Amino acid sequence: MFFEGKTQFYFIGIGGISMSALARLLRDRGCSVRGSDMRESELTRALQREGIAVHIGEEEEIAEPVVVYTGAIGENHPQFRAARAAGKTLVARAKLLGEIAKTFPHVVSVAGCHGKTSASSMLAHIFREGGRPFTCHIGGEDAELGNYFSTGGEYFVTEACEFGRSFLSLESEIGIILNTDLDHTDCYRDEDELLDAYRTFARNSRKAVVCDDDLRARHIPHVLSFGTGGGDIRAEDLKCVGERYSFVVSERGIPLVRVKLNVVGKVMVTDALAAFAAARLLGFSAEEIKKGLESFRGVRRRFEEVGTLGGAPVICDYAHHPREIAAVMETAQKMCLGTVRVVFQPHTYTRTRDLLEEFTEVLRAAENPIIYRTYAAREPFLHEGSAYMLVSRLPEAIYVQSSAQLKKRLLDAIEPDDLVLVLGAGDIFDIAKSMISAKTASE
Repeated sequence: MFFEGKTQFYFIGIGGISMSALARLLRDRGCSVRGSDMRESELTRALQREGIAVHIGEEEEIAEPVVVYTGAIGENHPQFRAARAAGKTLVARAKLLGEIAKTFPHVVSVAGCHGKTSASSMLAHIFREGGRPFTCHIGGEDAELGNYFSTGGEYFVTEACEFGRSFLSLESEIGIILNTDLDHTDCYRDEDELLDAYRTFARNSRKAVVCDDDLRARHIPHVLSFGTGGGDIRAEDLKCVGERYSFVVSERGIPLVRVKLNVVGKVMVTDALAAFAAARLLGFSAEEIKKGLESFRGVRRRFEEVGTLGGAPVICDYAHHPREIAAVMETAQKMCLGTVRVVFQPHTYTRTRDLLEEFTEVLRAAENPIIYRTYAAREPFLHEGSAYMLVSRLPEAIYVQSSAQLKKRLLDAIEPDDLVLVLGAGDIFDIAKSMISAKTASE
């Protein structure tokens, strides 16, 4: 490997979900790991409790020979510039993930615009219930296993992110494609270019597993498909109680087992079928898979109830793509007796600009949606992709740019039996939690 013999690593942006998981993995392999992040968070505090030193800020001197960085770190970042000037080995997060994956005999990678975290977590539960030695690297926090969990080094389960084509660093035994919806338009010119990347990801996998419900994915060469409408592995006889679904899984027309999921939302059925298909290729029995799927209790920021405000439950979800937003809103509306009060924080200007029509269409279904200021992530301000532009297309929408404004708007609107649905992949989750905590303290 490129870091053969290197045992000291420094992570710029160590507080990120994926970065913190990789830091934990290297630490467990006996490496010395520390890093920095722009702001303190639950993740940085957790790393510090585990003995991984974290510096808050950009000015700490780096002594380690290998410096790991994310796509969110620009070349003008002070630590990046200093590390390059000092001749350090600079390694992108995606490159490190690909090299780590090569150390495992069996690699299962989960790709797709939505559902990667849930499907990866489901696979981790299947491996654990099946007693296989595995390590998982999750791009979110499983309610029980967190973003990193390991019982051994035979199997590696990881998310395969399409941003910046980072998933092409992975060579997998099984590559799963959940969907091919257009996203990351700052990296891909159009759907055709994105689809070409998914095809390459499939070619880099010894066995590709695709979603038959996705009209583009079904045409990518594969050994097994899954879906709710068709595919080799499919869900039949769907039943729903309180938005929790149960279904019979059939394999090429043969009913195998009934699975009862303990998470809400119909979209979870598709993620479960993807995990089921991959597990079957790895030799798991239907009963082992059933136990694993039913032991899955969800992922943080995926339809997670975080408290109440004005007597209404507050549910946070990572949804930041129009299709994700539509699915989450549908689930919330089925569970709510009153009005679903939607709060949405756009994530990146380019995504908002290039999917503006889709965002407008889905948010029109909400009653007086509240649009929070854009989470820019790695991007400079872009008016045509701003929250202002989105609000201008939604006459009933309300724009807010502070937690105080947000709380006031919600408290003025909330009525009995309402539900507050907070959507976005930026800092809106922490804002919502602090707003709730402040309200609880004041009461």
